[in-house]
Amino acid sequence: MNKVMIAMSGGVDSSAAAYLVKKSYGCASGVTLKLTDRETSDISDAKKTADKAGIDHYVLDLRQEFKKYVIDEFVNAYQNGLTPNPCIFCNKHIKFGLLHESAVNLGFDLIATGHYSIIEKQNNRFLLKKATDITKDQSYVLYSLSQDQLSRTLFPLGNLTKAEVREIALSSGFVNASKKDSQDICFVPDGDYAKFIEEYTKKSFDHGNFVDKDGNILGEHKGIINYTIGQRKGLGLSFDSPRYVCSKCAKTNTVVLGKEPDLLSTSLDCTDLNLIACDKLDSTIRVKAKTRYKQQEQWALISQTSETTAHIEFEEPQRAVTAGQSVVFYDGDYVVGGGIIK
Repeated sequence: MNKVMIAMSGGVDSSAAAYLVKKSYGCASGVTLKLTDRETSDISDAKKTADKAGIDHYVLDLRQEFKKYVIDEFVNAYQNGLTPNPCIFCNKHIKFGLLHESAVNLGFDLIATGHYSIIEKQNNRFLLKKATDITKDQSYVLYSLSQDQLSRTLFPLGNLTKAEVREIALSSGFVNASKKDSQDICFVPDGDYAKFIEEYTKKSFDHGNFVDKDGNILGEHKGIINYTIGQRKGLGLSFDSPRYVCSKCAKTNTVVLGKEPDLLSTSLDCTDLNLIACDKLDSTIRVKAKTRYKQQEQWALISQTSETTAHIEFEEPQRAVTAGQSVVFYDGDYVVGGGIIK
């Protein structure tokens, strides 16, 4: 019988996952990751749920590792003019990296989480597929998983809707059955990234120039960490037509403003390439790709340019493609792979 470690965040999704794993596998234990100093109530909710489900519960303190692999990476990327997705860092290094290692060391065979996605095995290869409830699908933030990680992972919620998950929690009497989903980055609960970075680094960021695409100075900005690609409001400047943040350059401390057409891109390059559907791309293939979590996928041609890089050509221009975010490509409902936008 497989022994399963269930990652329990204290939310309704991982609680329902714990119930389903206990029902199917029997031999299971819950673990809550302590990643910051803010999870006291979540840990308490997770323990109460584990007790109700009849499984052991443990806390794994990974605050130092989370700081190194997620927070520091996030802060460094922002300081370098990028806009990172820390959830992808966390999945890669913490939830499916260090947690998997800990599970193996403790004698567990499998890891289960409350993510909405599906893992299938075809021809001795593990594939990642979109969730049945497409409104909750999280395959975009899971593209970095390796074959080894996928082989030891369970996603019990992949074929369920959110309503069905809440019903499981309610009928099981879980304390968090009606708990709202978290919306913000866990270590920036108020969503003010610039304030967090200034407090975390204990430094203020120099003002610099807003410029147009030809380098002409348009005004003064308040530090590049305060701006994101596609931003229109809060620039503190007045123009005869809308202007948007089109790019940022940390080296020159400039923020480039342009009109709506200047936000459009027909191609991009990505690094840190991870392929799930195959080991490598031997030729250019047509896929659907998206450059943001909530974006609708768009038709594109992708060609692998090295072991860790790829080039993507979109069939239609894409708005506000942002360096530091991830591009993920799909073949129907299956994740082909993804990488970090350069």
